Amino acid sequence: MPGPANLRHHNATMGCLRETGFSFPMAVHANSVIDSYIYGFALQEKTLPTDIQAEAETRVKNVEEQHPSPADEYPYLIDIGDELAKSGYDYAKEFGFGLDLILKGIERLRQQELASTKGTGRRGSR
Repeated sequence: MPGPANLRHHNATMGCLRETGFSFPMAVHANSVIDSYIYGFALQEKTLPTDIQAEAETRVKNVEEQHPSPADEYPYLIDIGDELAKSGYDYAKEFGFGLDLILKGIERLRQQELASTKGTGRRGSR
């Protein structure tokens, strides 16, 4: 069961979404996407190895050993491993990219909702 801090957080998020013009259903959708992304990323971060570059090299090596032609079977995964081994992985940058993408999409939906209710006098009531 969620505690008081969690309830306050979700209430504040829903309040922000509703007060900026989201209908109730769209606010619920937006809140769900944001919540899922943040918690999913936090969970993934907790389970990631501390040295992602070394882990990528190890995983590429393991795949190459276990599969006779990994580049033919998994070309895109091999590319990811090779690139991470070369350049590293900036977790904060990746999180920021995804969050920005989500927020821009949510803003676009908000603008669409506001445009569709313009002139109708409707603005999502409580």
